[in-house]
Amino acid sequence: MSSTAPLQPDPQPVSACTISRDVQQFDLLIEDMEAAMGENWGDLGFEDALAFLEQPEADELEFVAVAISKEDERLLALIADIIARAKRRDIKVVLIADDVSPAALHQLLREGGDEFVPYPLPEGELAQAIDRLRKGVGPILPEPAEPGPRATGDRSGVVIPVQGLAGGSGATTLAVNLAWELANVDRKAPPRVCLIDLDLQFGTVATYLDLPRREAVLELLSDPGSADSESMLSAMLIHRERLHVLTSPAELVPLDLVSPGDMGRLIEMARVNFDYVVIDMPANMVDWSETVLQAAHVYFATLELDMRSAQNTMRLKRALQSEELPFEKLRFVLNRAPGFTDLSGKSRARRLADSLGISIEIQLPDGGRAVTQNADHGAPLAEGAPKNALRREIAKLARSVHKVNIADSKATG
Repeated sequence: MSSTAPLQPDPQPVSACTISRDVQQFDLLIEDMEAAMGENWGDLGFEDALAFLEQPEADELEFVAVAISKEDERLLALIADIIARAKRRDIKVVLIADDVSPAALHQLLREGGDEFVPYPLPEGELAQAIDRLRKGVGPILPEPAEPGPRATGDRSGVVIPVQGLAGGSGATTLAVNLAWELANVDRKAPPRVCLIDLDLQFGTVATYLDLPRREAVLELLSDPGSADSESMLSAMLIHRERLHVLTSPAELVPLDLVSPGDMGRLIEMARVNFDYVVIDMPANMVDWSETVLQAAHVYFATLELDMRSAQNTMRLKRALQSEELPFEKLRFVLNRAPGFTDLSGKSRARRLADSLGISIEIQLPDGGRAVTQNADHGAPLAEGAPKNALRREIAKLARSVHKVNIADSKATG
């Protein structure tokens, strides 16, 4: 007796695929893929996608939708490799981008992305992108980001160097977070702020803000005498469209690569284009250290309650006073300062200041593990740990600096 059961249809081949770190973060993409492709699509992680695109089954794919978020920008090389492998198999690529910087997005489009769709997905936008792919119409690119401040030369910025008097005393943490807080101190009229990493050999500002190191920095430092404000700005990177950053060079360079005269020119170019110029200084005193000190409006020096800091502070004080340099510009910052109830620690801090003949005007609390964790993730404390005690004190310091600056501007204006 013959069977009357209907024959099972052959499964339809997978003709599209989403590729992401975690597709569950893109729930709207899942819905739109189901609406556009039915059941004829699959999902792969980044690493799995590399392997699958080498298999014969990949020839059945019409397109892949690569979904990336801000966190995935550190994986740009891997994502670019995925796009390149897809293009070698003549597979179209749609980029789904959630809060991805324009620079990263355009880099991936140059690598071979055929389409761009922002996330959250606008109504019907994915279907329109797929239709454009099938018709061979070029991608609709995102609007370019507004350009950063041009070299107008109409500013008179406040120069704020930060130098650690002992290793691990928090100078870079203070410089990075102070610059970020100043850049966000006034939401209605945000000041222009740049952060310059002058620790030319082992500077870590780029790491603290998850920024690449550019060859343009070395070109600028190698010949600052012939550079202008435009070339200096082009060598900078912009963090979160707020803070302009000149990182240290990608390679080790001599600390005397820049002469005192050229360093003065570099600081002046920054000063006339920004409202605040925060400088992360090297631990060493070099030929151009005096240039930076003379240009500074206030010079923060970080120290701790230990013998290293005490001895190095005394050495620096003697050196500056013997050369009749403006030691009074220094504002001493005690990092990991004793808490409110730590009377013994407060007594030690007073004795330290008295023995050195200095005034410790700023005391920063211990921020704990959050400080290291945020640095490893390339984010200021305001983004990763906004309620952290150290972050609150640095924000308070930034507001104080800005208030004084505004008052001085009104008095002289």
